[in-house]
This record gives sequence, C-alpha cells and structure tokens, in this order.
Amino acid sequence: MVRNEHLLVMRFSAMGDVAMLVPVVYSVAMQYPDLRITVLSRGFAKAFFDGLAPNVGFMEADLGKEYRGLRGLNALYRRLKAKHFTAIADMHDVLRTQYLRTRFSIDRYKVFHIDKHRSGKKRMIATTNRQLVQQPTAFENYADVLARLGYPVDLNFKSLFSPQGGNLRQVSIPELKEKKSFHKWIGIAPFAAHDTKEYPLEQMEAVVANLCQLYTNARLLLFGAGRRERECFERWCEKYPKCLAVSTHAASLYEELVVMSHLDVMVSMDSANTHLASIVDVPVVGIWGSTHPFAGFMGWRQDLDTQVQLDMACRPCSIYGNKMCRRGDLACLAGIKPEQVLEKVEMVLNHKNKRP
Repeated sequence: MVRNEHLLVMRFSAMGDVAMLVPVVYSVAMQYPDLRITVLSRGFAKAFFDGLAPNVGFMEADLGKEYRGLRGLNALYRRLKAKHFTAIADMHDVLRTQYLRTRFSIDRYKVFHIDKHRSGKKRMIATTNRQLVQQPTAFENYADVLARLGYPVDLNFKSLFSPQGGNLRQVSIPELKEKKSFHKWIGIAPFAAHDTKEYPLEQMEAVVANLCQLYTNARLLLFGAGRRERECFERWCEKYPKCLAVSTHAASLYEELVVMSHLDVMVSMDSANTHLASIVDVPVVGIWGSTHPFAGFMGWRQDLDTQVQLDMACRPCSIYGNKMCRRGDLACLAGIKPEQVLEKVEMVLNHKNKRP
C-alpha cells in the first residue's frame, strides 16, 4: 500500500454501536501500520479511540450544534476534505453520513458504506414465516466495508487495556483504587434505552440481594447514568452496603472503562454497557427481552451460553427494542427468574475470570 493512504471511518450513533467499531478499527490499524485512520464520531467516543493504536486518530463532530443542518454538514465536509483522505468508510448509513459520502463520491473519493442486512433482520421479527437465523454481526458488517475499500482484515482485538486491566490509581473513586486478589467485582447495568429491553427492577434487585448474600467478598458495581439510574442506585446503595454506583462518582467515561476492566463479570441488558464491558475483555451475562443475539448485536467475543433469554413464539419482536410489546405484558422479561441470572453469573465466576 502507498504510505500516504488515509482512511476516514464515520459513525455517529449510540454509544454501543460506536464501541463495536473498536475491535475492527484496532485490527485494521495493526494489520496496516502505514495506513492513517481517523474516526469521526460524537465526543464520548474519544475514550475508545485515544491511544488505541499509533496510526489511529479521533475527530469529534457535534451534529446537533456546530455542524447542524445542511449548512453545518457542508462546513464539516470542507473540514474533512482538507485532511486529504483517500478512502471513506460510512459505518452508519443514515441521512447525514449519506450526504457526506455523496459529497465525497462526487469529488471521486473511494467510498463504501455498511450493509445492515435489513431484509434478514425483518424476517427475524415477522409475525408469519419467521426465520430466526443468525445475521451477520456488526463487527462483520464493519469489516466488510473495509474489505471493499481494499483493507481485508482478521479481527484480533482483545481489550483496550493490558491483560491486567486499566490503572486503578487513575480512578478518582477512593474505594476503587485497588482490588484485592480475593475480591469479586460484579458489574450490574440494569437499564436500557427502551423498556422492552429492561429486566424488571424488582427482579433485578432480587439478583442484587442474592449476590450480596452468596459472595461475601463481592463488591457490586453499578453502571448507568441518568435520573432514573441515580434514583435507583441511591436506594440500592443504601439498602445493600456492597453496592457502589460507579457512573455516579466516576469523573469520566474513561474512568468507568478502567473500573470495568477489573470486573469478574458484568450483568447487563442489551445495551451500551454490554459493549463497554466487551471491549475491556469482561464476560457478560446478558439479559434479552424483545431483541435477540441473532440480530448481530451481541458483545465482542461474548458467549451465547452466558446469555439469558426465553424461547417464546413472539420473540424477538424488535431488532433494536424500539417497538411496542405485541402481547403488552413484556413476558419475555418478566418471565425470567432471578435464579436463571444467578446461575449464569455463578457459571462465569466458577469457570474463569477472563476470556481466552
């Protein structure tokens, strides 16, 4: 390859989708060390890509303010064009990235965009003749774009940090500056963007209470930001002294990732925290409701055997969790017993702390 090749990777969406880019960007950076790579995304993603590899850079674009509307996109395009990219990877394929890639195409740049395999996903949630088959994963879809641009890649990423995890001395939470060898750190991330993906809080609290009893040397670390999360975590921390709300006290997303890298297991919904745990090499016990791992959004290197889900004729009813429950009772979540979640956590803790 020519040494001055410069690849632009665009993805502006939710945190979990952008986190899933990390294994792919890392792998292409390692396998093409002379290729310059710039990831264009929202500001939070800086924590994922800063220091990922020597040839990876990050560029923030606030599409809601600085680059809002058509005038803003044109300004962003002018800024991007000045960086002399040689290839454009649109990993999002929405109106804004479609507009940007059209501008690049008109100016004869090499441009490819993601195939989201919508027809296969649509068949997964059909009310008749449903075809519940594994769809290409987000990681495979991202890698396919790179291959079409001329950068075929073997995905070989393990973690943002070394096998020992991130440096806990950098964490501003006094209780988490050190982890004893006999301690079990169990992550709990009970919230999601849609209620069709959230395990009922009463049942999740039963999981928390049982974990506190079962593991005398455990610390339960709670992840999730927002008003609902803060109110819930405040109650749980008062009731269960082993709980600590990491997202409430951490100074940054990077600090959360450092703490997360020392977890022995994460219990999470189909949400961003699944993907954050995955990119710091932590096994996830995932709880699935209206969505399904076969849609291609299970965390990086996660095991289907550690996922908790019910086999129901109406499930999955949504790819992203943004559809109303067809039954109206969210039985796919309410029907999961806390004991089923505890069994998976115990399986992970008894098997190994880290994945191979």
